[in-house]
Amino acid sequence: MGWSTRELAELAGATVKSVRHYHDIGILEQPERASNGYKQYGVTHLLRVLQIKRLTALGFSLSQVAAMGDGVDHAEHSFRALDADLAATIERLQRARMELSLILRHSARPDLPPELELTGHDGELSDADRSFATYMSRVLSPPDLDAYAELLRSPATRATVDFDELPTDADESTRADLARRMIPEVEALAVEHPAAFEHPKVQDTRTRNDVKAVMSELYNPAQLDVLRRVGLGR
Repeated sequence: MGWSTRELAELAGATVKSVRHYHDIGILEQPERASNGYKQYGVTHLLRVLQIKRLTALGFSLSQVAAMGDGVDHAEHSFRALDADLAATIERLQRARMELSLILRHSARPDLPPELELTGHDGELSDADRSFATYMSRVLSPPDLDAYAELLRSPATRATVDFDELPTDADESTRADLARRMIPEVEALAVEHPAAFEHPKVQDTRTRNDVKAVMSELYNPAQLDVLRRVGLGR
C-alpha cells in the first residue's frame, strides 16, 4: 500500500507544492507509479521528506540539503558550518536589538549607529555633520569608529557653532577669522584623540577622494574653504 502525493504531504506536514519542488531539485526520489499511473509513495519517501523538513527547520537551505545527499550521518562539517552561521546571525540580531533599545530609550534617529548618535554636542549634530558621520560609519573599522565617536563627544565651542551656521556667501575676513579660531581647537583635538585623525583606510587615495566628494556635497563653499584652511579638507 502506498500514498498519493497529497497523502504523503499531509503525513509529513508539508504541502504538495513542496513535495513536487523536492522532486524538481533532486532531493526526493521519484516514486514508482501504480497501474493507474498515480504515484505511490512509501515509507522511505515519508522519512526523507521528514528529514528534509527537519534540516530546513535547523536552518539549512534546500541547496545545502541537496549537497549533503542522504548521508547526513557524515555531515559534521556542514553542521559545524551551520552552527557558526547561526552564531553570527544571533550576534547580529542581538546587536540589532541593542541598537533598537537605545533608539527607543533615547528617541534617537536610526540613520546613525548608536555609538555615534548618542555622542557629541549632547547628541545634537548639524544635518551636514550627521550625514557625514553616517557616511563615515560605513568607511571606518569598529576601532576607528570608536575613536571617531570619542571625537564627537567633544563639547561644542563658539567656533564650531559658527562653522555650522556659516552662510555660503561668508566674506573672506569672516572665513579667515573662523579658520584662525578653529585651528588651535583642531590641533588640541588631534592631540587628545589621535586615532580619530589617523584612520588608515582614509589614507587610501580612492577613499580619501570619496571622502572629499561627500564633503563637497554636504558643506557649502564657505565651510569647505574654512576646512581647507584648517587642514581638514585636503
